[in-house]
Amino acid sequence: MFRSKITSSAARAGVTVVFAASRDGALAAMQSDQPTLVILDLNSRRTDPLGIVQTMKQDTALASIRVVGFVSHVDVNTVNAARAAGVDEVLARSAFTTQLPDLLAGR
Repeated sequence: MFRSKITSSAARAGVTVVFAASRDGALAAMQSDQPTLVILDLNSRRTDPLGIVQTMKQDTALASIRVVGFVSHVDVNTVNAARAAGVDEVLARSAFTTQLPDLLAGR
């Protein structure tokens, strides 16, 4: 559901998006074509979003990339862990959906 929302919002904004299916894939994509924004599903078990952020923050080439994460609003532990790991903005899923066009536009 979120992938299709991101894809359609990106198309309307004229922004290219790349989806990664794994932690290593995400990091490799960032290193080969440094993005201006990384969006993470913080509840994803497949991609290890907090591990991605921790690795990004330790890599001088990736540390300054803005990271926005979306999460279930009731998952307080993940919200706190994401902030501690260095996620720049943590949003509830509903807020993420509402703010997505602005995020993709760089606002």
